[in-house]
Amino acid sequence: MELGLHYWNYSTPADPTQIAPTLAETARAAEQAGITSFTVMDHYFQMEFNGGRAEEPMLEGYTTLGYVAALTERMSLGLMVTGVMYRHPGLLAKIVTTLDVLSAGRAVLGIGASWYEREQRGLGVPVVPVTERFERLEETLQICLQMWSDDNGPYEGRHYQLAETLCVPAPLRRPRPPIMIGGGGEKKTLRLVAQYGDACNLFGTSVDDVTHKLDVLRAHCADVGRDYDEIKKTVLHSRKPVLDDPEAFLSDVRGYAGLGVTQVEVVPDRDPREFVEALAGGVLPRLAEIG
Repeated sequence: MELGLHYWNYSTPADPTQIAPTLAETARAAEQAGITSFTVMDHYFQMEFNGGRAEEPMLEGYTTLGYVAALTERMSLGLMVTGVMYRHPGLLAKIVTTLDVLSAGRAVLGIGASWYEREQRGLGVPVVPVTERFERLEETLQICLQMWSDDNGPYEGRHYQLAETLCVPAPLRRPRPPIMIGGGGEKKTLRLVAQYGDACNLFGTSVDDVTHKLDVLRAHCADVGRDYDEIKKTVLHSRKPVLDDPEAFLSDVRGYAGLGVTQVEVVPDRDPREFVEALAGGVLPRLAEIG
């Protein structure tokens, strides 16, 4: 079982001058401990949940990953997940390609339907109906796949039109950066995973819930003629903080492993350097035995 670190909070420590060194120390320590994936959020305002405030510090995601790429050598790097409305798809493909080239082939395109309307309205990002967001998400996936292929020709979609899909240099990752589609929407999101995704990311609210979502994904794969086993299954741990009850966390992970899940992402609930140190000392050695 692989462990990923989802770095979502830039408020600890509180001094803004410590954001960069804390991020650097955490990323280096995570890689040294054996964490295989490092992700950050694609937000511009902090999310308003669990007492969070929009006014808290937030960094732009791909700039942050470029910084982390220069400090690490092995961990995969991605957003969890790119909001489809935040970047034109042709530019998004180029941004992810740039990250892949500069990280020696470690970029992952994590993507989903954007949703945080306060930051979108605040920064002038178009807010469109949910149906249109998913249409744009599918076109974005198609554009990225075309830009990472040998086809440099035009793309004509309902929402996006590209005269050329030229992308030079090509990504170093072969055949291309993996595409991870985040979310558990049963009618649209998981069907897009079946059609286009190399990986899914589900909220780990319970083993039973993940079981159900994977059953839905399996049915969509059958509908579109996709091999279900080709898709990497990942889970974002969404229950009690890991370090509050490591035994419960490990029990959940064993349940996920039985479903074919091969990676679990965890979220720091304290100073991220202390969080990684505690993971390395107590949780990671036992996690390595599961799978």
